[in-house]
Amino acid sequence: MVSENPFAIFRFECKNVLEEAIKKLFPKVEITRLALEKPPNPDFGQLASSLCFELAKSVNEKPAVLAERMVKTIDKSKFSLIEHAASAGGGYINFYVDFAKFSALVIQSIGQLNKEYGFVKTEKPLKIIVEHTSVNPLHPIHIGQARNPILGDAIANMFKAMGHKVSRHYYIDDVGRQTAVIAYGYKKLGKPKPEGKPDHFIGRIYTITSCLIEINRLKKELEKAKKTAINEEVTKINRELDEWMSVAVELKGRFPELFEKLLNEISKDEDPENEVNKLNQAYEEGEEAAKGLIREVSELCLQGFRETLGRAGVFYDSWDWESDFVWNNSVTEALKKLKKTPYVFVLGGVLEFDAEKAVKELNLKQKLGLREDYEVPSLTLMRADGTTLYTTRDIAYTLWKFERADKFINVIGMEQTLAQLQLKIALHALGYGEKADNFVHFAYNLVTLPGYKMSSRRGRYITFDEVMDEAVERAYKEVAKRSPQLSENEKKKIAEFVGIGAVRYALVEVDPSKPVVFTWDRVLNFEKNSAPYIQYTHARACSILRKAERKPENPAYGLLKERIENQIVLDLANFPEVFVEATDFLKPNMIADYANTLSDKFNTFYNALPVIKAEPKELSDARLALVDAVRIVLRNTLNLLGILAPEKM
Repeated sequence: MVSENPFAIFRFECKNVLEEAIKKLFPKVEITRLALEKPPNPDFGQLASSLCFELAKSVNEKPAVLAERMVKTIDKSKFSLIEHAASAGGGYINFYVDFAKFSALVIQSIGQLNKEYGFVKTEKPLKIIVEHTSVNPLHPIHIGQARNPILGDAIANMFKAMGHKVSRHYYIDDVGRQTAVIAYGYKKLGKPKPEGKPDHFIGRIYTITSCLIEINRLKKELEKAKKTAINEEVTKINRELDEWMSVAVELKGRFPELFEKLLNEISKDEDPENEVNKLNQAYEEGEEAAKGLIREVSELCLQGFRETLGRAGVFYDSWDWESDFVWNNSVTEALKKLKKTPYVFVLGGVLEFDAEKAVKELNLKQKLGLREDYEVPSLTLMRADGTTLYTTRDIAYTLWKFERADKFINVIGMEQTLAQLQLKIALHALGYGEKADNFVHFAYNLVTLPGYKMSSRRGRYITFDEVMDEAVERAYKEVAKRSPQLSENEKKKIAEFVGIGAVRYALVEVDPSKPVVFTWDRVLNFEKNSAPYIQYTHARACSILRKAERKPENPAYGLLKERIENQIVLDLANFPEVFVEATDFLKPNMIADYANTLSDKFNTFYNALPVIKAEPKELSDARLALVDAVRIVLRNTLNLLGILAPEKM
């Protein structure tokens, strides 16, 4: 017998014998819900029912007495995976699994299903778009942004493993002032060939150009304020100008040649801010010169992104340009439709969407999980100069996605929660309520580095590239220390997948709602809760199987009587349910936590009990089969997280 979910079979058996016992004792009583829970202590069995506490009220009996009667009434001839049932805790019914039979079912199922074990398939496969990363093409991806692609990739892997058709999308935010700033600076330099990695080069140009434009703007504002003699305004502008001047000094010290070139060229324009605004407007209007310039600089940055993300094992099925939705009139059409609703109004030449009015009239408060006293701010759709805002363009993009899938996951930071809420409300207002209900904002918290303060305005950030480089370098030292007998080539190869895996795991193993505190001591810990620890455990299982030089021929699973062996079997059996819960609730950290817990128990087992030399041989065979099952499940969990499961380390 093979099962994709062995524990579900045990659960089903417990439920059946309970239902039959109820029918015998109380034929007229209807039970609408029969819940079975896993006790916190295995001494209380593997499943427990609190049914008697509820039933006692209907039949006028004490829960403890009722539990005793139920246990006596249960038809033991129907037991297959159940060893016995017992009343406990003043009214609970505890079920104990028959570990001899259960171990055989679990280990044989894992062996036969192999790469598919644990991945319970959905009965209704959907087309799912997972949009993630979508870092603006302005500067290299930094560690604060790197959590997005790692979470998004893991979620996409999980949905795919469940049997859904998954498409991974990158939304290129190439419309707006920021891209116009970088394009302006790039043109001022004469469209130079990138020095080094293109996204790093573009990032330097963006930071310096942005700084010089701000200084120019603030100096003009200061002159105007002095003429009007508004002292408070003068003080405020001076303070901001001083801050930007200090940024300029820092940037000039770091990039002297590039800074001087940009300073000289930008100084030739009387109003650089206006030049940027004109370029931004021209690009949104689809003027060829502006299109060619901004697309060119954006592509350079994306070239660097592809290299970075490819090294991290993150790839996409579709790269979607925001500008395409502007130029093909999708944004204009979405605005036309919104204007026909009673929720759009003009205020001071600015087009606004009354999100709160839409929520009230469409009765969305409860559906969107909003407090009754919470008032949703209005959403600006279009500025007075005719240019649109990010969320407006996102409406058109989402409508495009609606035509291509059934479910939509947007992996976007918590800081965008309001914008994503307003987007969803606008979709309801447009009459796409059913599709909007399948639109999910997967929010995640920040990445922090103790002792280091990142600042985009100062161009002071730790890039994802730098983090991966350092992770690999640190991993190399650890591998060389632990396995000096390996060749130089082997050490480098292992260091690469260990380092990258360590970073991926660190960014995914924390609950998405909580911040990641990124420290090397935790990231590259070979002893506990890290990718290297789990990878090393997997490699250890592979090593045991290699040293055995034989496959289990006659395993006697009934001999796996040690407590730690039973715990491992239960953990292996639980993996399918962990996988389903993690996927349904978008919790990739549950997979990481599961892999770490299984590794802990396997290492306890390995250190306490012989495997190859165990006697009798039937016990050795059973333990070898258990080791192989652990190997398979650890590999499957690591694959979900996009981390390599090595056979040697």
